[in-house]
Amino acid sequence: MTAAVGSSAPVTPSPMEVSAELRRRAVAHPGGFADLATASPVDPTPQVFVDALASAGGAPGYPLTIGVVELRDAMVNWFDRIRGVTLNREGVLPTIGSKELLGLLPFLLGLGADDVVVRPALAYPAYEAGALAVGASVVAEDDPAKWPEATKLIWLNSPRNPDGQTLTVEELRRAVARARELGAVIVGDECYAVLNERNGERIPSILDPRVIGDDMSQVLACYSVSKQSNMAGYRGGMVAGDEQLIGTIASKRRSLGLMVPAPVQQVLSAVLSDDEHVVEQRDLYTARLERLRTAVEAAGLEIHGSESGLYLWATRGESGIDTAMALADIGVLVSPGEFYGPSGTQFVRFAVTVRDEYLDRAIIALQSWSR
Repeated sequence: MTAAVGSSAPVTPSPMEVSAELRRRAVAHPGGFADLATASPVDPTPQVFVDALASAGGAPGYPLTIGVVELRDAMVNWFDRIRGVTLNREGVLPTIGSKELLGLLPFLLGLGADDVVVRPALAYPAYEAGALAVGASVVAEDDPAKWPEATKLIWLNSPRNPDGQTLTVEELRRAVARARELGAVIVGDECYAVLNERNGERIPSILDPRVIGDDMSQVLACYSVSKQSNMAGYRGGMVAGDEQLIGTIASKRRSLGLMVPAPVQQVLSAVLSDDEHVVEQRDLYTARLERLRTAVEAAGLEIHGSESGLYLWATRGESGIDTAMALADIGVLVSPGEFYGPSGTQFVRFAVTVRDEYLDRAIIALQSWSR
């Protein structure tokens, strides 16, 4: 629609502008505010991390892009023990957290302007940013039957940020089958998978034998220890699956100097070999989610999905930005659903990566909130 002469068309504020206004309102609340929008870990790193880091100070040489043998073995053992997936050392690769892989994979796979990258209908922005950086087109679509013929890379996210949706073995199997029809690489972003269980069962990996049988071709899974081990500041992650793809990615990363620092490799090996601290963190997040769920529902918001992950996805039947602004005015900072795609309109995301004292503050504010 063209604006009439002498008038100005309405301008849609950018996510950065919306975020700045939300924070301004929340900070101005006289009773203080609680940040349930920033999904950054706040709990202490585990003792196993501290012990490993204390012995990892000496690192005079360049680190191995593919990871030292001890780390590759720890990754292989972790996938076998925690995800039920059998891998060889050649099928795993450490990454600088998972976000850099999300952003760089289209480039590392040689994608360009004639290619399509598929992302979930609701999605973390990094999938799209990586595709746009190489000039590829982006399609936001959850139905494999609707993925276009020019698709070269498909991102799945289970449990999904922001709404906690998880994919079943059958849903994963159907997605992989369609990817292979298209000749596309398909990647499961599984960074929250071990912090939840589904009806007492682990959330399935895209590399699960029930999904792919014994054929890992064109299939990858990525994971981060940022949330499970509270070490986001050290950027530790990994990607696993198709050995040929892993080799190609490793070679290009080596040329670009994308190496996980040697001390981080040592720490990553230690935390992947210790399950006790992960169970403790999972229980902590579960308790926070349940406390917050009760308060959010009592405040009149309707929670959708939110079966897994670290978030509550809620609505009160209006623009998500409007809901977020109203919450900011009572000192509760959340993320509008519009930040995650058009289908997020009318929703907001509450995160529980927050200290208990601030969670308490948010719950008290919600208890006194009225429309």
